[in-house]
This record gives sequence, C-alpha cells and structure tokens, in this order.
Amino acid sequence: MSKVPAADSTLRILEHLAHQRGPVPAQSIATALELPRSSVYQILTVLTERGFALHIPEERRYGLGPAAFELSSAYTRQQPLTRLGAPLLAKLVDHIGESAHLAVLHGTDVLYVVEERAPRRPSLVTDVGVRLPAHLTASGRALLSALPPAQLRALYPDSIVFTQRAGVANTGPRTYRELKALVSEAASQGYSIERGEITEGLASVGVVVKDHIGWPAAGIAVTFSAAGLTSPEALNDRINSLLPEMTATAHELSRRIHGAG
Repeated sequence: MSKVPAADSTLRILEHLAHQRGPVPAQSIATALELPRSSVYQILTVLTERGFALHIPEERRYGLGPAAFELSSAYTRQQPLTRLGAPLLAKLVDHIGESAHLAVLHGTDVLYVVEERAPRRPSLVTDVGVRLPAHLTASGRALLSALPPAQLRALYPDSIVFTQRAGVANTGPRTYRELKALVSEAASQGYSIERGEITEGLASVGVVVKDHIGWPAAGIAVTFSAAGLTSPEALNDRINSLLPEMTATAHELSRRIHGAG
C-alpha cells in the first residue's frame, strides 16, 4: 500500500491513459484500476486543469493532454537514459573487450544513444545519433521481441517496410512472417543475434532493457568479429561468453530506471 495514495492513484491514471489507443470514459478507468469513481473524477478534473489530461465532453472521454507530452519531451532533453547507460556500457566494454552500444526504438528504426568502442576492435557504422532499420540490428530485434504482437504488426504492415542494407550478402528478414520468427526466438531465448546484416564479417548480440511496466525502454548490443566463427557451435560459444555480463548490465540499467529488471 502506498504511503501517498492520492499520488499513487494519479500516476496510475496517467499510466492507464498512456496505454490506451484513444480517449476513454472515466468509468472504464475506475473499473480497470479498481478505484472509486468519485476519486477518479476528482483526479481527472485536476489533471485536466493542469493540462495533463484532456476532456472530450461530446464523447464523455478523457485522454492525455499537452502537459504529458511536455514531460516526455523533457525526458528526451535531459537524456537520463544516456546518462544512466553510458557508465554501465563503459564498464561492460572494459570487462568483455568488445564494442557495445545502447539504442532506443524510433518507429521501425533504432537510434543509437550511447556508443562505447573497445580498443583495437573493428570500426563500426553505428555511432551516437545514427539510425538503422530495427529488423536488421541485434538491439532492434531485442526491442521488437518485447513488443505486444499487435504493436509489432502495426509497425510492419507490409513488405515495403523491410529495407535492406546495400552491399551485404545476408539481407535479413523480408516479410512479417520472417521477422516474427526472429523476434519470437529472441523472446524465447532472452537475446537476439545479427550476423553480417549490417556489416560483412561482424556479428552482434542484443538484450532488451525494460521499464517499470515491462515495456522495452532500450536495447544493449555488443558487436564482435565473426571471422573464424565458421560453425554454429563456435558462434554460440562466443555469444554465451558475452551474455552474462550483458544481461547483468541490462538488469542494472532497468533497475536504475525503476524497471522490471
């Protein structure tokens, strides 16, 4: 039980509104959250007055207001995920001796927000601010593996979305069915793999960082040379040597952002 029930109820209502496809009636909020209807109306009135909620009187529904958007914009400006993730990735790279990066999902792309390069390792196309197709990258596949099926399908409605990297032999998934198989495997095993779909001769393994409601907040990937890893067993051995440190890093970042890790 929260020591500040009014604050707890207010935040629960905001979280509930954030997960709806559109504005909803106050009664459905009260029912879903098992809160007194009178309390929900009182909180919604304050949220509406402060701009965190919008009331649509013709529909008798409530949705998120512009002040809620300002909060998300402020989160982006302050870059807390970058600030929290950078020292953890630096420690990870120091321990494993391979380059690592932290990425977030932007539509069907991943945006790299932290890049930590290991000494004497191959140069990478990834860097802070670079975007790459999520379905081709290890971090992107890790993020996609944590999305609800309906959200994944909405992101990839047809084959035109499946862009490919020019000049690489391994082109990656070209259909939703192929992508679904990849992300289902990643969800089942707890990590994703990419080999040669971004850069020939390099492979990556990715794990997801989840927030407090289990939503994919970021993906952590480590990239390494695949030269000499000619058999599936050799590749698996290399991945298994990296996963304990990677998983621990993802759990710690999740904890730091009050996530599910």
